[in-house]
Amino acid sequence: MKSDFKKPIATRPSFAAEDAAAQHRSLGAAALSLAGGLPLQEGYEDRMEALSRAMLEELGEEPSREGLVQTPKRVAKAMRFLTSGYDADIAEIVNGAVFDAEDYRELVLVRDVEFYSLCEHHLLPFFGKVSVAYLPGEKIIGLSKIPRLVDVFARRLQVQERFTKQIADSLEEIISPRGVAVLATGFHLCMAMRGVEKQASQTTTTAFTGDFQRDERRRKEFLGLLKTRQQEPLGF
Repeated sequence: MKSDFKKPIATRPSFAAEDAAAQHRSLGAAALSLAGGLPLQEGYEDRMEALSRAMLEELGEEPSREGLVQTPKRVAKAMRFLTSGYDADIAEIVNGAVFDAEDYRELVLVRDVEFYSLCEHHLLPFFGKVSVAYLPGEKIIGLSKIPRLVDVFARRLQVQERFTKQIADSLEEIISPRGVAVLATGFHLCMAMRGVEKQASQTTTTAFTGDFQRDERRRKEFLGLLKTRQQEPLGF
């Protein structure tokens, strides 16, 4: 079956408008002259590397010692990977994997997809699992594309509430299903390592659209399936 999905989808949140981004870049340049006095010409062509070194100096560390000399480069590389979702092209990720539903009308569920993200308030990790279900309309999507969509929205500065809703909204845009249900459970290091320092707490968020939002029976079906465990031979 040939896919007809070609529609591009914006991946940046509305608050990251271009004028705000330009302002942030300007503030970043100013920070280089204030935080540690490290101009770019002193061995760093990459602004993020220079800022990482300046942060080490502000913490009282010696960036030139053996264990830290490559740290600014590593931090810059890691942060760009962990926020690569901002630049993701969802149409390219879906890659045409949208197909005729062939009259299939029942729930499709991809459960327990691991995610790793960064809390936008403290830049500390939060991670967990997310389960995504939809009720097909005229189209279905390749199953592997659902975890890829999860990664797109996890790999940016996030709050779990928005992350959950963005997954649901993206599926709505791509295949126009009769409904989408998303449930995410996360462990937030900003609560465990600092602040209230609660190491056992978890956060659960949900997003429902269409029939899942209107019909309590559909919500119960989704939540009921999440309570069941897979049996052999899968062995999970």
